[in-house]
Amino acid sequence: MAKSKISAPSISEAVKNIKSGKLLPVYFFFGEDSFGIDDAVKALEEAVKPMIESEFDRETFRGDEKSITEVLDFASAFPFGSEKKFILVKDFDKIKDKKALASYAASPTEFTILALVNNGAVTAAASEPFKTLAKNNFMFEAKELKGNTLLNWLVNFTNEKGKNLTHDNARLLMDISGENRNLLEAQLDKIFTYLGDNAEISVDSIRALSTQLKEFTIFDLQNAIGKKNKQEALRIALSMLEKGAEPTYLVHMLTRYFTGLARVKELSNTNVPDQSAARIVGTHPFYYKDYLSARKIFTDDKIISAASALFKADMTIKTSSTDEKLLITVLITEILA
Repeated sequence: MAKSKISAPSISEAVKNIKSGKLLPVYFFFGEDSFGIDDAVKALEEAVKPMIESEFDRETFRGDEKSITEVLDFASAFPFGSEKKFILVKDFDKIKDKKALASYAASPTEFTILALVNNGAVTAAASEPFKTLAKNNFMFEAKELKGNTLLNWLVNFTNEKGKNLTHDNARLLMDISGENRNLLEAQLDKIFTYLGDNAEISVDSIRALSTQLKEFTIFDLQNAIGKKNKQEALRIALSMLEKGAEPTYLVHMLTRYFTGLARVKELSNTNVPDQSAARIVGTHPFYYKDYLSARKIFTDDKIISAASALFKADMTIKTSSTDEKLLITVLITEILA
């Protein structure tokens, strides 16, 4: 029988309560979104800081270094002089003897706040210690944000930092950097530094940062392909791979590009404003003019051929271990054949 994944409240709920001063004796943070988990841990550390007077009452363990018994022994010992003890256990998923945590979770000590970080999803909902943790509402899941949820987070996160970012420009930044919140935050930090006292994050500032860092973006690649400049497209794609871009990201974004390109012909025969048309095809209004130019070069047959090449590349990524540079080189060659 397949193991079922545990369903738990969102980690954002935990962060909200932590910041309002409502602290639990045990926190079990798990999920795929490392940014969300890091944010929750930081909020918890900040909340308990006034309660910890001795460094002996604060401890960080790693799952591959300590057993759960050693962790719980420390959690059960009285503080050295602080109001509370705080224990952070990283890589809980690497602990082998997890079941011992169940009895502690059923009746945790009042003077200890125990935070456990589990990398990834948790399966076997009916097994211990997860059954007891869930029963006592100590589990919080960090799900990766996607689509509009991530877009809204990006806009709100930027506003909290005193900067302005429109939804269109937020989408542009996501298209360039991907949907990993750690990477997006890193890019925003660079943009904040670049902007200085200027509060507006414009399309020009986003593009200027990439130019300043001598980094190519997906839009540079799309533009080279849209002009059927094979040599330039290969140079850009290989450079992006060397800078850490994943082949899956390139294939996904190029698939989106040709899907949007297929709709341009229909839209150009209507009275839809370019800004609205850009949203329909899935690009930033600044780049829509490049779509119009590329559509004059790519016929319907060429777009179908490109879609076929992209589908083949996607299947290759999922079913084999082909060298990523070779895969992307073959893909671009087939698209521009």
